[in-house]
Amino acid sequence: MQMPITSLRAGAVAQVTALLGQGGSFQRKLRTMGIREGKRLRVVAIHPFAGPLVLDIDGRQITLGRSIAQRVMVRVED
Repeated sequence: MQMPITSLRAGAVAQVTALLGQGGSFQRKLRTMGIREGKRLRVVAIHPFAGPLVLDIDGRQITLGRSIAQRVMVRVED
């Protein structure tokens, strides 16, 4: 089942299925950060009060704001 990253809990491992941003600059920014379709990621931390998410992608930790994270769709892996 496909869902936004913001629906996950800390420690969850998922695979990116889609980037739902309009325009090439949004997708280009995420791809530059290493977030692209097919990539596996792990949610390291979710900051409270609508704060950012910390993700681990390829051994690097990336911080993503909630508004951007809501547009990154993933499928949870067991």
